[in-house]
Amino acid sequence: MTLTSERSLDVGPGRRWAMLGASTLAQASTAVMAHGPAFLIPALVQQEGLSLARAGLVAAAPTLGVMLTLVAWGLLTDRRGERLVLLSGLLLTSVAGLAAVLAPGVAWLTVALFLGGASAASSSAASGRVVVGWFPPRRRGLAMGIRQMSQPVGVGVAAISIAVVADAHGIHVAMWVPTIATALATVLVLVVVIDPPRPDPREQPSANPYRGNTFLARIHGVSVLLVVPQFVVWTFALVWLVQDRGWSPGAAGALVALAQVGGALGRIAAGQLSDVVGSRMRPLRWVATAAALTMAALGGAAGLDWAVAVPLIILATVVTVADNGLAFTAVAERAGPHWSGRALGIQNTSQFLTSALVPPLGGLAVTHGGYPATFALAALFPLVAIALVPVDQEPALS
Repeated sequence: MTLTSERSLDVGPGRRWAMLGASTLAQASTAVMAHGPAFLIPALVQQEGLSLARAGLVAAAPTLGVMLTLVAWGLLTDRRGERLVLLSGLLLTSVAGLAAVLAPGVAWLTVALFLGGASAASSSAASGRVVVGWFPPRRRGLAMGIRQMSQPVGVGVAAISIAVVADAHGIHVAMWVPTIATALATVLVLVVVIDPPRPDPREQPSANPYRGNTFLARIHGVSVLLVVPQFVVWTFALVWLVQDRGWSPGAAGALVALAQVGGALGRIAAGQLSDVVGSRMRPLRWVATAAALTMAALGGAAGLDWAVAVPLIILATVVTVADNGLAFTAVAERAGPHWSGRALGIQNTSQFLTSALVPPLGGLAVTHGGYPATFALAALFPLVAIALVPVDQEPALS
């Protein structure tokens, strides 16, 4: 008897949604570890006497750890299953967080943050595969859209808590936030999550999904192109509102936070739309088209100093992140249960590398051309992505 027939009848809708919640919490808690140290920068400068550049390097340590281990965790997920990877990764992330709490100096803190990021990368492919494995094709878009809310939720939790705790009680105390979050997620995953059914490789050998067609490679390319306008908006929206529009930092921050909530809801809407129309690629092309039009309109409105530029920056924040769940789901579905861990690792690594390049290159563009030109330039990337979306190679959802 195969693994599929043993387990597929044992899990009802309630357990599936519980596993979705556990997977979302796992990803959100590791996002606190991966992205939260950015909110330590003010405390590192004020309390440790670091320069802004050196504080930025310390805060970047977990991101480096994530980028270097995504594919490896994906391979382990393919070989050993989702539950093991989630539990071991979350546990190691908690241990790294505790090491950061106890670190005797900045150097050891940096090492602990790097190890925390390297461990946190485990949840990326594994939590996504739990969703894809347990939800039927016509519900996966919605389910993955909910799961993809985890990153902005995690960043929001970090923004609210870490900077405040670090300012009031110190950097090391602030690191209890991701430590406790990942520890709680470990317990929930232990109680709720089981590996989704997948065919026995001896009965159904899996071929390399990258051979014979360009579907996955084109999705990776589309995702990389769409990361550019997303991180242009994420990086420069607040400073543009303050410098060019004359907003106070508090008001600008509140608007950016509101826009992030809209972006999280937009991911759910895009996923639900893909379920309704029975396609991931057609909505992905629509999102790319909307991103190109919105960024071009934003550049023009900002250049002409029109008031509509402010609503457009909110719309751009929502539109430019809506593709994430669509691409993630399509990669997992096409790669199959024996390859999706590695494929999702490649997907995320390429996006991380691109997102790391956007702030410095975008800063150069702003310096030499201004914000309006930079926004308009970012519209070219989704414009190229429109033609690259592999609608012609997409199989029907079954």
